Amino acid sequence: MRLTVRYFAGAAAAAGIAQEVVELREDDRVTDLLTTLAHTRGPALARVLDVASVLVDGTTAGPDAPLTPNGTVDVLPPFAGG
Repeated sequence: MRLTVRYFAGAAAAAGIAQEVVELREDDRVTDLLTTLAHTRGPALARVLDVASVLVDGTTAGPDAPLTPNGTVDVLPPFAGG
């Protein structure tokens, strides 16, 4: 399954990119995606992923949430201020 992953703010800085396309297995879940991203992008992103919110196709998703083929996943680090 192919997904577009978009990184925002500190997640983009840690990943070194703002967006990428990732290939996963059809039955993978959010936790599998996060593990893959941490492994491929390194420890700086892994630290951000530990505290980030994840949206799958615009909806907040927990670690066990399913992924959608050709979907979009947003990685949002905690934001300060308001």
